[in-house]
Amino acid sequence: MTVQALKSAIEDLHKEALKRLIRALKDDPAAGVRLREALGDQVVYGVLLFHGLVREPLEVRVQKALDEVRPFMHQHGGDVELVAVRPLDTVEVRLVGACHGCPASSQTLTEGVERAIRQHCPEILHIHQVSKGRTETKPAGNGVATLHFVSPFALRTRDGWIDAARLDEIPDGSILERELKGRSLLLYRQGTQVSCMDNRCAHLGMALEMGEIVDGVITCPYHGFKYLLETGECLTAPEVQLTVHAVKVMGERVQVRLEE
Repeated sequence: MTVQALKSAIEDLHKEALKRLIRALKDDPAAGVRLREALGDQVVYGVLLFHGLVREPLEVRVQKALDEVRPFMHQHGGDVELVAVRPLDTVEVRLVGACHGCPASSQTLTEGVERAIRQHCPEILHIHQVSKGRTETKPAGNGVATLHFVSPFALRTRDGWIDAARLDEIPDGSILERELKGRSLLLYRQGTQVSCMDNRCAHLGMALEMGEIVDGVITCPYHGFKYLLETGECLTAPEVQLTVHAVKVMGERVQVRLEE
């Protein structure tokens, strides 16, 4: 037996042992919770990822898919941007450069971008092309307020918006906790872009506002689950996520539309 064959045999044996261990634990609710907690350990996660027993976070896999098609798009002066990953099965992308407005853009989207995303992320069922958030004005009291940002998935939504905060109340690169209609929410700001999600860890429902924030990722102060504040995606256990809400920034005011 060659060294490579021996290495492969040992890896296969380890993988099978880990599969059996996970299978034995996950059907027990209490053990399942501890198992998900263990995924927060980088070594545990790295070993399981190496053996293909857990998947990378959804956003990471989408970016890998887009990286595959970018060389072809760059040859034609175009590119594609990931706008948002919407749990559980939706991705929004934006074609830019020469691809934006190109008569063949729909073919590029379907045969290039969509195919790559579906290969890397079979759980994605809907891929939407969105335009850059438009700037518009509308009356606000006696003056005029400028629409600086709106969640791409809420561009056509006109009703149900609730005033949540002034933009300058939210620290740039950090969060503001706000209570609205009996729900505790987190507002996260990057410049004029704001995201909103329930202040409730998807693990055990604990509040997140005291969690550490590093590079747009908040860590649950109780059990260490990590979430992307821009999308609510869970980096510790990709099968769960925070409940996110639509946001628009009108003038200096931040408005949200609460999901049920």
